[in-house]
Amino acid sequence: MPYFTDLAQQYIDGEWRSGSGSWDVIDLNPYNGEKLCSITVATAAEIDQAYRAAERHQVTWAGISPYTRRLVLERAIRLIEEREEEITEAIIAELGGTRLKAAFELHLTKEALREAMAIALRADGRILPSPVDGKENRLYREPVGVVGVIAPFNFPLFLAMKSVAPALALGNGVVLKPHEDAPVVGGTLLARIFEDAGLPAGVLNVVVTDLAEIDDALLEHPVPKVISFTGSDRVGRHVATVAASHLKHVVLELGGNSAFLVLDDADLDYAVDAAVFSRYVHQGQVCMAANRIIVDRSVAAEFTEKFTAKVRTLACGDPSDPRTVIGPLINSSQADRLNTLVEQAVGAGATALVRGRVEGNLVHPTVLTDVPADSPVLTEEMFGPVAVIIPVDGEDEAVRVANDSRYGLSGAVHTADVERGVAVARRIRTGMVHVNDGTVADEPVVPFGGEKSSGLGRLNGDHFVHAFTTEKWVGVQHGRSTFPF
Repeated sequence: MPYFTDLAQQYIDGEWRSGSGSWDVIDLNPYNGEKLCSITVATAAEIDQAYRAAERHQVTWAGISPYTRRLVLERAIRLIEEREEEITEAIIAELGGTRLKAAFELHLTKEALREAMAIALRADGRILPSPVDGKENRLYREPVGVVGVIAPFNFPLFLAMKSVAPALALGNGVVLKPHEDAPVVGGTLLARIFEDAGLPAGVLNVVVTDLAEIDDALLEHPVPKVISFTGSDRVGRHVATVAASHLKHVVLELGGNSAFLVLDDADLDYAVDAAVFSRYVHQGQVCMAANRIIVDRSVAAEFTEKFTAKVRTLACGDPSDPRTVIGPLINSSQADRLNTLVEQAVGAGATALVRGRVEGNLVHPTVLTDVPADSPVLTEEMFGPVAVIIPVDGEDEAVRVANDSRYGLSGAVHTADVERGVAVARRIRTGMVHVNDGTVADEPVVPFGGEKSSGLGRLNGDHFVHAFTTEKWVGVQHGRSTFPF
């Protein structure tokens, strides 16, 4: 595949070059184990070069009209549309994503770029009144300078673009570090798209590396003023701690353990469809995925029968096959971890209504119930195709169980009474809840983010303007001030 030969490099200061580290990131196809490419890692010195390039070129980029910056983003959308089949093949090969998942990610990526085009024009200023005669208070909104972006492996093109595009649109320079399991789709592919779209060299830099090589150089460097991180809450806490010690702002989009509530008056057939999608889309490797399906006991038997029947129809296998719904997990560590969690739960007394076998990185779907209250499958973000059904007595218990989590990202409530659903949704301590829909949703103008261990801050729309710009007060005295001495 051309992407995995042409883009297996670092992209620093407008140049494609090899890293100077002593080892390589090996990029593997998670379904068949085929080696896609190897990329020699960037060192701390190259992190410095990337940040210094972004700092140097950002000044000119920020001085360009936002209308001109929008044209770069518009061209990026057209390039993605023209290369959609190539990018789809790259998503399938590098991520184990199905064709359905690739289409979903490409749609979200283009929507993120379209919203970034609008964001470019939102960095407006204000004139504020003053109690001092003849005084004018001008409030300017300016780029922060340079933004460091750390992207995950699950939806890497979209989740990298989600921060990169608005940061660029607002006049910032960017240094992007993709996940080691998605260095091309989540990193160097963006560099190529923006390079071909006419972004000036050096404004966006992509470094493929690992903590084992650079330690905290990406976070501690003096140039970036904001770090945007998407990933696990464990790593997110570290990012926040290091960034805070260097007085940097952070935007953290972390893990989830979403609850999907089925109340006693829900449309069960529809709820089953929504729940299966919410749990098993992209093999469950989605931060918003419905880990816990909480069902009123009066309808639990019927819902469970319909749910398990649908799960058994999900085709697992080669993600390049259009019929496949569930492809491989990203690597063997994720597959082994998930299998261990399931075995521990069953060993502790859980009932496996559907028990999926494990074939390398391919994990067939599992459905559990009767899970002990202290089981890790209830508390951890599983990030795989395992659903837990929890019968409850009434909506009060449903809300209590939903809130019994250190996470608070997304959720869903199914009921025939929309206002009842809204009332229940407002009692769930998460950043997002959807009534009569799935838990997996993202819209470019709606604030996206979580509570508790699911993140810090919000993404999308005007939240990007606040995250990636800073306010400057310029006071203008018309006439002469008087001073006490």
